[in-house]
Amino acid sequence: MVKLEHIIDELIIWIDNNIHKSLKIEDVAQRSGYSKWHLQRVFYQVKNTNLANYIRDKKLEMAAYDLIQSDESILSISLKYGFDSQQSFTRSFAKKYHLPPSRFRRLNGKTDTAHAPI
Repeated sequence: MVKLEHIIDELIIWIDNNIHKSLKIEDVAQRSGYSKWHLQRVFYQVKNTNLANYIRDKKLEMAAYDLIQSDESILSISLKYGFDSQQSFTRSFAKKYHLPPSRFRRLNGKTDTAHAPI
């Protein structure tokens, strides 16, 4: 199990370093050298979450950070983390944080400057 934990830890570092890319399970499996089915089983055994959830949650955590720390528009942030649209990003974000991104940003001291009146 120690070897598997080491492999998964190295993959997590690689995922975290490539989180701005459109990461698919196939990409991670290719990087690991395992089939995507085997990798997903091993990942779940080691991390007690599935690979797709880990990637999505990491993207949402980084997006939440960007919402607070940057003036990027919500659309820009959603595209930056590989979401197909602002709507799909908002759905995923609200499911995780129980707030839409614009409200999350306002409650944490930022306003969405992309839609502010001039």
